[in-house]
Amino acid sequence: MTVTAWLSVAVFLCAYTLIASEKVHRVAAALGGAGIMLLIHATNAEAAFFSKETGIDWNVIFLLLGMMIIVGVLKQTGVFEYLAIWAAKRARGRPYRLMVLLVVITALASALLDNVTTVLLIAPVTFLVCERLALPAAPFLIAEAMASNIGGAATLVGDPPNIIIASRAGLSFNDFLIHMAPMIIILMIVYVGLCRLLFRKSFTYDPERAAEVMALNEREAIADRRLLWQSLAVLAVVMAAFVLHPVLHYEPSVVAVLGAGVLVAATRVTTEQAIREVEWPTLVFFAGLFVMVGALVETGVIPAISQAAAAATQGQLGLTTMLLLWASGGLSAIVDNIPYVATMSPIVADLVQANGGNEHAQVLWWALAFGADLGGNATAVGAAANVVILGIAARNGTPISFWQFTRYGLVVTAVTIALCVPYLWLRYL
Repeated sequence: MTVTAWLSVAVFLCAYTLIASEKVHRVAAALGGAGIMLLIHATNAEAAFFSKETGIDWNVIFLLLGMMIIVGVLKQTGVFEYLAIWAAKRARGRPYRLMVLLVVITALASALLDNVTTVLLIAPVTFLVCERLALPAAPFLIAEAMASNIGGAATLVGDPPNIIIASRAGLSFNDFLIHMAPMIIILMIVYVGLCRLLFRKSFTYDPERAAEVMALNEREAIADRRLLWQSLAVLAVVMAAFVLHPVLHYEPSVVAVLGAGVLVAATRVTTEQAIREVEWPTLVFFAGLFVMVGALVETGVIPAISQAAAAATQGQLGLTTMLLLWASGGLSAIVDNIPYVATMSPIVADLVQANGGNEHAQVLWWALAFGADLGGNATAVGAAANVVILGIAARNGTPISFWQFTRYGLVVTAVTIALCVPYLWLRYL
């Protein structure tokens, strides 16, 4: 590798260390790292801001922006308070039952929509219900972020890496349902059991609080019914457009921004009220992270690592599959799984062709999908949903540290990826 490549590695590691240690704010670390990458010519303005392969993914940025505005308007209707009381009453105030209910809803919604949109919608509900039951919100938010990544892996639209894989491999929505969804159901059952063990210290039952919640009427929480129906109508159209993306050919980011614009224009909500809930630090953090990872791609660092891993398998499909699964899980924990999959997709396409290009060799695509989607759970910056959850938590006065998230994430990732080994081996190899 060149001197610039080595310098880019050093800059990335320093920025990542600062993010993990929290000695400086994660936004400052990401922006500082991005600035230094530009300064040392590891990347340039053209590659950082306009390149589809190595630049800021504006689709992700504007998808988040649009959905944050829609959620901000919905918050004013009281619907999240309604859902919080409803969930608490269905769980009868029992913390573990509540967590199971929330993570299952999150996983199902992530499979139908996408994981980032889902956590934007579920997080406000979580804060309200935890406040009602005097429970710490952080464990519930962490559990939901991980459930969103697991559930999102089941479908083509559930997780952004799946969209990239489908585009490169020519896979359909039904392909993901057939090959990914069965295993995701098993993983969710296991994950629900893991939640009982990982977060057991947070399940403190308060009978008095539970009784108070059971006595509430959730319908009284709705503050503006007209705005609620307007917001739900726009949200329903946005969600339908997400699902119909393969037919309509509108990017999710375009749909989200259009939905946000229509909602603000057609209601009495002011522009200031609409943008009040936007997590600007989260959007800026993503931009900096994309620039840093793009610089590693530009200087050939990530392709060199990927190609070395591929060469080590020496054309053995079984070995290639297992190495790809675990390497994807590990690397997606370090860099966001979206740019990682974008980088790996052409390499996997070559590997599929080298192994015959038939249905048997398609297992490599599923190994990449499982590894990247589930590996995103390992650290606080491994997946977009994780970063969004951390931003929302900090904004609501419940900061979640990098290591607080990661110490749970590493366990969940190791268990879920390990369970994928026999699935891939027995079904395809």
